[in-house]
Amino acid sequence: MRTLIVTNIVSLDGYFEGPGGNVMAMNMDHAFNAYNLERLQAADTLLLGRTSFEMFQGFWPTVVDNPDFDDVNRAISRRDNEIDKVVVSDSLTEDGLSAWKGTTRIVSRSDAHQTIAELKAGDGGDILAFGSHLLWNDLLAAGLVDEVHLMVGPAALGGGTPAFTAPVALHRLDTRTWDGSDNVLVRYAAK
Repeated sequence: MRTLIVTNIVSLDGYFEGPGGNVMAMNMDHAFNAYNLERLQAADTLLLGRTSFEMFQGFWPTVVDNPDFDDVNRAISRRDNEIDKVVVSDSLTEDGLSAWKGTTRIVSRSDAHQTIAELKAGDGGDILAFGSHLLWNDLLAAGLVDEVHLMVGPAALGGGTPAFTAPVALHRLDTRTWDGSDNVLVRYAAK
């Protein structure tokens, strides 16, 4: 049985992006990057909604060869390029796949729960969901998410897109901090 882990960065007041959809309002520092790499290395499937997939596909594939990025970001890019991706979308087609064409599978929203349940029942590493807050909230409500890992940033945004779309009960597993970072990781089990 595989574990489905949602990992995301949130503000102190619970937003995963700032006003106007600004994801860069969050403190994506060395701790955030190091933890994302750690999670990617433990996973063999990356689960994304269409919007996050298109954003990731437009950025990550070429970072691996770009000397302007540090070793951690290049390692994230390398792993993103290798790992299987499952994208839940009713509008994305094979024509919308570019750099990740060989490693990406598109699943319709109506088939998502069954497909993800089948993935979880199989063998392999973790299934990791980044971004994609509508998708992971749907999966959380359906009982398909095992853990939620939230990197809590050191700012209150006062508005934006809330991380959660409905009330949810979680059980804290542990917390982690990093030297030189004001971010705090809180790992939860879904009840």
